[in-house]
Amino acid sequence: MTTPEEVRVSGVSRTEQIAADPNRVIIFDTTMRDGEQAPGFSMSGQAKVKMAQVLTDLGVDVIEAGFAAASPGDEDCIRRVAGEVEGPIFCSLSRANEKDIDATFRALQPAPRANRRCHVFLATSPIHRAAKLKMSTNEVLSTAVRSVEYAASLFDDVEFSAEDAFRTEPEFLADVLEAAADAGARTLNVPDTVGYATPQEVRDRFAVLAARIKQRHPHVIFSTHCHDDLGMAVANSLAAVQGGARQVEGAINGIGERAGNCSIEEVIMALKVREDLYGVTTGADSRHLVRASKILCEITETVIARNKSVVGINAFAHEAGIHQHGMLADSRTYEIMRPQDVGFEGSWFVLGKHSGRHAIAKRAETIGRPIEGERLAAVVAGFKRRADQIGEINDAELIAIIDQVDGVSEVVAQYA
Repeated sequence: MTTPEEVRVSGVSRTEQIAADPNRVIIFDTTMRDGEQAPGFSMSGQAKVKMAQVLTDLGVDVIEAGFAAASPGDEDCIRRVAGEVEGPIFCSLSRANEKDIDATFRALQPAPRANRRCHVFLATSPIHRAAKLKMSTNEVLSTAVRSVEYAASLFDDVEFSAEDAFRTEPEFLADVLEAAADAGARTLNVPDTVGYATPQEVRDRFAVLAARIKQRHPHVIFSTHCHDDLGMAVANSLAAVQGGARQVEGAINGIGERAGNCSIEEVIMALKVREDLYGVTTGADSRHLVRASKILCEITETVIARNKSVVGINAFAHEAGIHQHGMLADSRTYEIMRPQDVGFEGSWFVLGKHSGRHAIAKRAETIGRPIEGERLAAVVAGFKRRADQIGEINDAELIAIIDQVDGVSEVVAQYA
């Protein structure tokens, strides 16, 4: 195996190639690291390889495959992913010490050098410095520099994260990030670790940090990593992009610590649908989003809410009569993106008590039982009564209602 002393050869990392376009947002997926840390979401090596492959199909730029120093098993899982899946940048999280960085180095050996990233993190907020690290600001600063310098001696691609950035004094946060850039970090992550920030704060903080640090390091990439404790992870991530961030970190289905991470599928589609507003692009092939969501659900044996944005089963389903009528006329009346663009086959109408005559008639025609005029009015009346009783009306129920109306009509005709 290559030794640390042999690895450092000047080269161009995959991150630098992507970042050549200033309007390109790097998609960093942490489903298999931060997502896996959530209770009940642990993954085997085989599961991680399967997940990594669908993320590769999706066009994710960076896959954080785990936390190598967490356990020998996690180091092995990362090594397996890096050896069996080709294409993305592979990354492992490391605390700010040489032992963790060495574990990351070992785990990522199967990947090409240009596709290896070491992600070093260190808490910077007053509460973390006092309660967890028991370090002064000077000690945090020197530890950050020392660990990044060591990581940069082994990797061409180093990311530094200031944990709990948004509860850190702004000036000290800028000092630490600038020092990390001086030490060799090419990506600077400003995480809202505890989901504390608001969009305006995030946008302003990134703008201020970029204005200061990019004077000396014009090519450094700012990254955002937001948690959803107050339900603002996606909004905060998009605000970070407006403030200058060009990497967004998140997880499929928004899984992660506590209330979860930024949902990567929501960010991808927000940037795509509202390109007019954000003015940036990603390399994602969004047609694989639904498949990625389903595979993750299978691996973790969990389900997502029916109304989950982008990938939920109700995301492109319509029951209300007004909506169904609009959809029959032009799908853009109630859909801002095409279901095919995220991996669904198409939209679908749910027939229930809120459905209108247009949708009922359309479904009847589709199943070969066209109805109109007085016959349609009678079917709609029967439909509404049955829907109040059982909720959703499937094709068999609709046929039964039509048959009942036709049967009654025949009887009336006989005695007319």
